[in-house]
Amino acid sequence: MPGPGEYRPDPTEGTTRIDDLPKPKVVCQSRNYRRRPCPRCGHSSYRDRLARRTLHDLGDPLTGRPRDIVLIYSQHHCTGCRKYFNADMTDLADPGSHYTRRVIDAAVRLVIEDGLPYRPASWALWREHRVFVPFATIQNWVEAGGKKATRRIDPDSLDWALSDFSGYIAADELYDGPFCVLSIVDNRTLKRLIYQVLDHDPTRKDIEAFFGRFHAALKARGLTLKGITTDGSTLYPEPIATVFGEVPHQLCTFHILKEVTKAVLGAVAQLRKGLAATAPQLARGRPASKAARCAARRKKRIEQKVGDLFEHRSLFVRHHLTASERKTLMRITRGQPHLRVLRGLMEEVYRLFDRRCRTATALVRLAQLRARLRRFGQLRETLKKLFSPGLEKALVFLDEKLLGSTSNAVERGNRRYRKMQKTVYRVRTRRAIEARLALDLLRERQAQGRAETTNTLHKARAA
Repeated sequence: MPGPGEYRPDPTEGTTRIDDLPKPKVVCQSRNYRRRPCPRCGHSSYRDRLARRTLHDLGDPLTGRPRDIVLIYSQHHCTGCRKYFNADMTDLADPGSHYTRRVIDAAVRLVIEDGLPYRPASWALWREHRVFVPFATIQNWVEAGGKKATRRIDPDSLDWALSDFSGYIAADELYDGPFCVLSIVDNRTLKRLIYQVLDHDPTRKDIEAFFGRFHAALKARGLTLKGITTDGSTLYPEPIATVFGEVPHQLCTFHILKEVTKAVLGAVAQLRKGLAATAPQLARGRPASKAARCAARRKKRIEQKVGDLFEHRSLFVRHHLTASERKTLMRITRGQPHLRVLRGLMEEVYRLFDRRCRTATALVRLAQLRARLRRFGQLRETLKKLFSPGLEKALVFLDEKLLGSTSNAVERGNRRYRKMQKTVYRVRTRRAIEARLALDLLRERQAQGRAETTNTLHKARAA
């Protein structure tokens, strides 16, 4: 007897004959009227003839059968306009559509809220609701919904996004072929506040105009900006100073640490290559002489050390090490003191971004770290990122407790967009990208309502 949680495939999987598919349940409905007002002139028009229309609806979940609606409707003739028109059926289906509005709404929700690609969404509709919709039709519905959502994104949406504005934002750009998406997200509430799609690489004038729109929106609502977080791009410092003035500007610490980590791992890789090059070359066959056996043992030790350095290379850049990991690190760096120095410098880099200290203290530590690096020629070249003049901006968050140290708030939306790039749609235009972002903004706007309904359902089930 199957229990809860057991995976059971759909009973229709593997069906190859049309006759083996579940037979639809036919339901008759009527939109038959004797007289209807003309939609053009309002003249009361008599019924001229009857017509028939078949609509695919959500299936019956109890019997597992599809559900078709046979709709009988009246056609009328207006003597004033001399035009024919049908009885109003828009409450059930759109004109010319083969599917009811309930099917369209379910399909669009699967793609927008659940993030399903078009092909899996087509199968999900059949599996859960016993209605088959080709994936290309679902794509047309979603794209049409995106165009409607673009018209709905008005100042009311910005009012909702700025209703609990924290004052701290994160800004970033996302490249998609020839297009670029500029985004501003609240760093505390994680709400997307404003976006813009460009058909070219952004310039400082584009960034300044984009920030100017946002600044005008804040000024119109009596709000002020307290801090902004960006990556290390050179596009932002000048527009930020021009538009917002002396506002705290934080560089994303993740991008800084990413560059340093990449440099450290590169140094470890160079050492592995140099160490592997010192291994002696052995003749073919088993070593016969004493010197050959010594060379074979030495080569084996070098290969073992190279393998250990590769296997445990993450220990050189990991933030926190356990006692066993430190013991492993000491073992694999035996005889390589500069590697231990490299790990020590990496720990000092992590201590720079410790929120328990102030910015002034971190700047003093940074000056000491730079002075120490100047004594090591090879390490100075490896960690040259620490000599960047903009590194001080990555320490601003230590004095601003509510200022985000990373731009993860805006990166979350970018990651969702990249996922949609790969799984949902492929052919993109500027209008399609704007429509997709508008749909995501509507989804985020309704997220609170979905969460409240879920909590209410939990309370009702527990009662």
